[in-house]
Amino acid sequence: MTKVLRKIGAAVLSPAAFFLFLIAPKRPDEAARARFTSWYYAHRGLHDNRSDAPENSLLAFKRAADAGYGMEMDVQLTKDLVPVIFHDFTLERACHAPGKISDYTYEELQRFTLFESEERIPKLQEVLRVVGGRTPLIVELKIEGLECAICPIVDRMLSRYKGMYCIESFNPLGLLWYRIHRGGVLRGQLSDGFWQEKKEYRGPGYLCLQFLLVNFIGRPHFIAYHSKYADNFSRRLCRRMGALGVAWTIFSPAELEHARGDFDMFIFEGFLP
Repeated sequence: MTKVLRKIGAAVLSPAAFFLFLIAPKRPDEAARARFTSWYYAHRGLHDNRSDAPENSLLAFKRAADAGYGMEMDVQLTKDLVPVIFHDFTLERACHAPGKISDYTYEELQRFTLFESEERIPKLQEVLRVVGGRTPLIVELKIEGLECAICPIVDRMLSRYKGMYCIESFNPLGLLWYRIHRGGVLRGQLSDGFWQEKKEYRGPGYLCLQFLLVNFIGRPHFIAYHSKYADNFSRRLCRRMGALGVAWTIFSPAELEHARGDFDMFIFEGFLP
């Protein structure tokens, strides 16, 4: 009877142990936790896409830093491998132009303006200069497929930056690069309720990402999750295991209050917390 119970216990515990191995984060040290959780983070800068300071523009980041907010930004590479700040892989929404960021050199991209403003797509280096270390940065690495060339290029700039920063990505390979080469930099796994969002996100890869089964690759210090899906079991478990919980994106004071018990850091847009 004892042997039978042991076998049953092993059969039950083995899948659970494997699941925990897959999702386990790396707990950040208390000093890093305290430094980053004492700020609010402006989503793509303190912006309004109908104004002269649209998302991911130099002026939006200047306004965020001037107002004492940290900020979240999106970095990707141009055709000539210049890291620029831009969210979408394509230019259509923000610049009303064809193609991807990676189809153009940096100089070619300067023909386009952002939304209804005269602002242009900035270099990462320009944003670092404007912020000047005054407030912390959450730097999202935009990585398509297996191509991680952005990591060492961005790292060369950030490693010389005097201010606080952390990195995040939906692609766990970006976190793996930082885990191997810059283990001391706070790194975060981005995720979402993919299967609830859109039908095209219902593949097995998105399901693994939704439930953070890719964490074994990058061992993230924080989980940045769509606040709408705060109840995701894996996300909650990672937070219990010591990972910081980062909420994106909070759009009102009411949403902020609702999210306080579930997250430690808050990326906001459309109001001032």
